[in-house]
Amino acid sequence: MSEKALKMFCHQCEMSAPGGCGSKGQDKGTCGKDSTKARLQDMMIFGLKGMSAYRHHANELGANTKAVDDVIAQTLYFTLTNMNFNFNEHIEQLLRVGKAGVEVMDLLSNAHTSTYGVPSPVRVTQNKAQGKGILVSGHNLHMLKALLEQTEGKGINIYTHSEMLPAHAYPELNKFKHLKGNIGKAWFDQTKLFNEWRGAIIMSTNCIVPLRANCEYADRLFGYDIAGTEGVTHINGDDFSPVIEKALSLPDVDNFNSDETIVTGHHYKAVLPMAGEILEAVKSGKIQRFFVIAGCDAPGKDRDYYRELATSLPNDCVILTSSCGKFRFNDVDFGTVPGTNIPRYLDLGQCNDSNGAVKIALALSEATGIAINDLPISIVLMWMEQKAIIILLALLYLGVKNINVGPSLPEFFNEEILNFLVENYNIALISGDAQADMKKFLGK
Repeated sequence: MSEKALKMFCHQCEMSAPGGCGSKGQDKGTCGKDSTKARLQDMMIFGLKGMSAYRHHANELGANTKAVDDVIAQTLYFTLTNMNFNFNEHIEQLLRVGKAGVEVMDLLSNAHTSTYGVPSPVRVTQNKAQGKGILVSGHNLHMLKALLEQTEGKGINIYTHSEMLPAHAYPELNKFKHLKGNIGKAWFDQTKLFNEWRGAIIMSTNCIVPLRANCEYADRLFGYDIAGTEGVTHINGDDFSPVIEKALSLPDVDNFNSDETIVTGHHYKAVLPMAGEILEAVKSGKIQRFFVIAGCDAPGKDRDYYRELATSLPNDCVILTSSCGKFRFNDVDFGTVPGTNIPRYLDLGQCNDSNGAVKIALALSEATGIAINDLPISIVLMWMEQKAIIILLALLYLGVKNINVGPSLPEFFNEEILNFLVENYNIALISGDAQADMKKFLGK
């Protein structure tokens, strides 16, 4: 590479970093955008990444994603260098991305329920396995259905990991007797877990961790579609013969013998029929408050905050959760709201099912006549990127306020963006003290 080409390459790398061409503090970079606008465009791009994942799954199941595709194309066009320098128009475009996020989650939710049936609550074995086994991680239910069909009658049991847990609640997946249970927790436990797992493993979507030096499962790990990493076998199309052959060649999985169980399956379409009972419980004071404790988990003790918050809530509070953040506390039996049959813990599903909490809130708002931001609901989200960004943008488009995020603020926020969100949406950072925050949320 010539010296001129090298300098150009380094300049492009600097421009593509969070904060873009203005990230070093200057008012304007060479591309003309200041730091704030560059960061807003970074948020657009990362939001599109998460939205594209949901769009892919919905399109795979036959949904018409034309409107979403148009927003993706328009936003990419908007972020071209020297296209736009207007702050308000950047906010408008971000909200267009948020609107498309709402639409794509609705499309995917409807595609899932029309293809696999409306989920219903189910208790799933946790960390218990036997015989030949394949462990499936990721988000792709289409892939899981194809794998279940091809392994039926072959003496192989199928187990889920992380965001595949909600699959057990769908009737058209649960009907397969060899779909047995869930193994492990959130995505980031996979290096240790996969080393211990003796069967085959397939990653159906993102969240794959690159193979590390202490990896003992490279020859047992498969990547599906675009999910992959160096050193693993790739599955193209829906021919799972290599995975099946590998699973049959491996020893039985006999080192997971826990008696634990966990509950999943509270998709909003399964919860809405309970609306009358929930509304009566709210009116009678049996339910004091709803807590949406959800989001994308990541390593770190600071995220134990979410477990402490969930387990400290009074019995008259209901927890709504989704995404892999639920693994911080989904091993707890929260029971039911006293005097009712309403579960205190509602697992709405995968990260793409985050629209479920909004659907429930909108139903409560319509039934009570109380504006959505005045309902007794506290939103406490775990922050990461991509899918967390599209979920946040979707909430902002819907006008949802008083969102609490943590354990740190998104990297894309600077003082100007944060001030705008605080002023217009009252967005806040959790304190890190679960007990203090709980008292604040409960108005004590």
